Amino acid sequence: MAGEHRILLFGANGQVGWELRSALGPLGAVRALARAEADLCEPDSLVSAIRGMAPTLIVNAAAYTAVDRAEDTDEEKTAIAANTTAPGILAEEAKRLGAAMVHYSTDYVFDGTRPVRPEDPAAWYREEDATGPLNVYGRTKLAGETAVLDTGVPALVFRTSWVYSLRGRNFLRTVLNLAAGRDTLSMVADQHGAPTWARAIAQATALVIARWGTGGGVDPSRRGIYHMTAAGATTWHGFATAIVRHAASSGQPLACAPGAIKPIPSDAFPTAATRPKNSLLSNERLHRAFGIALPHWETSLSLCLEDGWCTLPAGVPTNR
Repeated sequence: MAGEHRILLFGANGQVGWELRSALGPLGAVRALARAEADLCEPDSLVSAIRGMAPTLIVNAAAYTAVDRAEDTDEEKTAIAANTTAPGILAEEAKRLGAAMVHYSTDYVFDGTRPVRPEDPAAWYREEDATGPLNVYGRTKLAGETAVLDTGVPALVFRTSWVYSLRGRNFLRTVLNLAAGRDTLSMVADQHGAPTWARAIAQATALVIARWGTGGGVDPSRRGIYHMTAAGATTWHGFATAIVRHAASSGQPLACAPGAIKPIPSDAFPTAATRPKNSLLSNERLHRAFGIALPHWETSLSLCLEDGWCTLPAGVPTNR
């Protein structure tokens, strides 16, 4: 597939977008746009960028992700513009050009009320299960899925969860910073999901695209929604404990020990936006359609931290 696509990537400086810059390279010519060049809240900038390049594939890794801030009325309008209206515009432009599209969504489209069975992936949420987002962010992302797919454009929508990397704002970096300065931490232990490394998402996306078609084209029969998360399951408390354990074993100077992280219920840590307690997504459809499965979440965490310690100064990673 090398050299066959003209790829226009939105959200180039985000966690997933940053990793996609390199992951998509073998598939063709990639033009990566950050917010300053193409703002989801400015439709004209999106249309201009697309028509200026005439890509064969649009990859949208940009989104409004301030989950709690989105609950504010004024911020909700921004979230709708970025997460619902903009993806629809991108899809319409892709359809006009005869191009394909890749778009990312979230586990927050579900209400999370299904009984939690971490040991049984067959019981996890599937793509066809009823949705019911509990917060503005989830509602705008769900509406964005619909806006993309309703155009009829050949599109893959990847729902992922608990995304982290060594860039930007995310749970991994928050825990490392907190653990560096505090000897005890408290973390929510009744929300279940799969922490998913941004690099694993980018690499899996590139593999899917490579298997989606030939000659710069795609197989429209495989369009639709696919779950794309790391294997395995944990809680925010389990994730935090693993972060500190892996960091400590690598010799990082942290004040908090893994055993000093206290499990707490969600209601002990109130937030503006309600989170689903069950965010476990089945990846069976992705594997069945494209033969791809992401690594276990703790394997990816270890690789992510090893990469960070090798490329960043000693101590807690800073934003690159």
